Amino acid sequence: MLKGIREFAAAMTIFLALTTCPQFAAADQPRKPPPGPGYVWKCIKAVHYCDWFLRSSTHKPGTGKPGDKPRQVGRRVCHLPGGGPQACSSVLGEWSNSEQCYMRREEPQPPFSDYRWQGHTDGSLWACVREQGYDKGKHIVTKWVWLPGKPTVVVDPLTLVHEAIADMHLAPPVIRTAPNTNQIGLVNMPVWMWVTKSENTWGPIVRRASVPGLSVTATAEVKAINWSMGDGKTVRCEGPGTPYSKAMGTKASPTCGHRYVTTSRKLPHCKYPVTAVAQWDITWKSTLGDPGQIGMTQQATTQLRIGEAVPVLVDPNGAGATASSAGGC
Repeated sequence: MLKGIREFAAAMTIFLALTTCPQFAAADQPRKPPPGPGYVWKCIKAVHYCDWFLRSSTHKPGTGKPGDKPRQVGRRVCHLPGGGPQACSSVLGEWSNSEQCYMRREEPQPPFSDYRWQGHTDGSLWACVREQGYDKGKHIVTKWVWLPGKPTVVVDPLTLVHEAIADMHLAPPVIRTAPNTNQIGLVNMPVWMWVTKSENTWGPIVRRASVPGLSVTATAEVKAINWSMGDGKTVRCEGPGTPYSKAMGTKASPTCGHRYVTTSRKLPHCKYPVTAVAQWDITWKSTLGDPGQIGMTQQATTQLRIGEAVPVLVDPNGAGATASSAGGC
């Protein structure tokens, strides 16, 4: 029995090598124009798929600061009926949480007269394989599952997750401030910051990607904006911020604001460089029952000029007012 299992595992290793590692689709195939700046041309070998993918940094949601080296935290969770962990990949195939087995496509496909087709004349038959028993009583149990669509291999859901994310065309935040870039703010006076919300710059946005036998649904939404104000201070705003109106006068923003304590006179162009980093939280789930989460960032920049109040000298004899020179910018 053990010898038979070893022979089966060896055969499956060869099978997976042939079916899960096809060559890249031609990287020099005709390309459609990129959807916007920051996209790079990539090919996903598992599904023979080439497209423009967003060049985005990734990081663990809720951690790190702007400028930190981002990192990928996408994960796939595979489990047994009781919730215990299970390896997602094996020589037996790719684990399905819904079927509770390793899935592999039958090669060659049996004739339609085979009982396993159950009357179907399209799609493909898959072996649903798992080990049962313990120690010397351990054995492999196989059942057959019909799946519609063109023949394919079960790819890692994360491959489809990134395809769905690419289809979102996530964009950098659209920055708004008061004072704006064409105005001059004052030391110790409130600065208001906010971003304009849209599906691609804030979310929530939902996209799906699929191959026969596997589908992934991904949902992305910005959870916070980290504002690097250029004076060494960082302001974290959990929401988009509150738009400023003249009725607010000199009040501070109730949701996202800052105060500069020195002027920007000595800085290049006499302005503070401001960077807004949007933290995207992307959750996904596959039809295999796998959940997961990925963190990504998008950023945009602006500049703010901050001066100081200038004393005004008034001639008691009624002559025109004269402002003292503040120098610099």
